[in-house]
Amino acid sequence: FSIRASFNGEVSKRGLKRKTEWIVDWIRKNDDAVRSFPLYLGGASLLAVLVNRTVSGIAPVADAGSSQSRADLLAIGLAVTNVLNGLVWLSVRPKSISMVEPTGVECRRISDNLTDSVVSELLWTWDSLSNATCCRSLVVVYHSICIFQIGCAAKSLADEDEPLAVDADKLTEGSVCSTVIKSGSQSYLANLALYPGKSELPFLPSNTQAVILQPIGDDEGIMIVGGDTIRGFTASDQAWIALIGEKLDSSLAK
Repeated sequence: FSIRASFNGEVSKRGLKRKTEWIVDWIRKNDDAVRSFPLYLGGASLLAVLVNRTVSGIAPVADAGSSQSRADLLAIGLAVTNVLNGLVWLSVRPKSISMVEPTGVECRRISDNLTDSVVSELLWTWDSLSNATCCRSLVVVYHSICIFQIGCAAKSLADEDEPLAVDADKLTEGSVCSTVIKSGSQSYLANLALYPGKSELPFLPSNTQAVILQPIGDDEGIMIVGGDTIRGFTASDQAWIALIGEKLDSSLAK
């Protein structure tokens, strides 16, 4: 009996989930119609009140002592509220968030002092993040040395065909990265354009949308992950990057 009840409950949950997804998809596809619905409803309600007032034989002038007049005034107020709500829905629309193409040059810089196993792990990290998330730039700084810079990078001021190198000392002394390194906690800049600390990351493409700053070890280093979409890194991505930071710390410490 318990197995049957559990099965039936799971089936009902799946059915409810499918129904909810269908409603969400329908609203997404008919966004303009849904936003206009309060406007049409309010207009129809106003028309219905006027028609009812006309055919009912009641005096067109509102009488405060008449229950019908008070009901009509309430209905008109609700109808006007619907009309105003529809106008607001049509005028205020959420800004669409889409992926952007990073403006910069391709970069692949790997420190010569790394072992083959560490290089292989760093390349695996890049391949995994670039394929599974919105990551388009990756920088790893360890012991104030940039040991890994790959993906899209900003253009060098001296040569536009060359990527801008990471000034590791200046980076780790900056307020943004130094705070992350000292705290040992990940920092997610979901919309990089809104943060003044963007100036401390000049090596990233100018139109980088989001950045995750992941500390490596205890005051050892930092991993900088640049994305091409505002709020593009999910909670799962953040947790995964935190685990990658711990794994890199273990490998680099050797």
